[in-house]
Amino acid sequence: MEKIASFTIDHRKLDRGIFVSRKDATPKGDVLTTFDIRMKLPNREPALRPEVIHTIEHLAATYLRNRPDWKDRIIYWGPMGCLTGNYLILAGDYKSADIVNLMRDMMKFIADFQGDIPGATDVECGNYKLNNLEGARHEAKVFLDEVLTNPSKQNLEYPA
Repeated sequence: MEKIASFTIDHRKLDRGIFVSRKDATPKGDVLTTFDIRMKLPNREPALRPEVIHTIEHLAATYLRNRPDWKDRIIYWGPMGCLTGNYLILAGDYKSADIVNLMRDMMKFIADFQGDIPGATDVECGNYKLNNLEGARHEAKVFLDEVLTNPSKQNLEYPA
């Protein structure tokens, strides 16, 4: 079997950041860009706790799908199975640098969020008790302060 692209990245060298994971053409010829939003160093620091990444998912998806200048381009936001980050799929052909400001704004929204977590009731979510707002706020602030405030090439391009 052919190895999928994300398994060809040396995770021992991968930093935190925003990376173009892949670009795919739709049957109509449009481009979908998949981003790896890597919040934790793979295999070198603890992964995001399930209740934290679940809350990040709810807040990020809500923010992205309500942002007027981006909402029509948002296809998907969701956690990676390894719990070190999230995938963002956008309609269009983008580079990592194209979404730095969007990710900054979103992480600031999460870091500052107060109130009820959107979609976190038994009617709206299949595991609504698995949430941790304080943990999500903390992880968003760390990512914002340590990575997104001044990203370098290693935060925007996969290692060679």
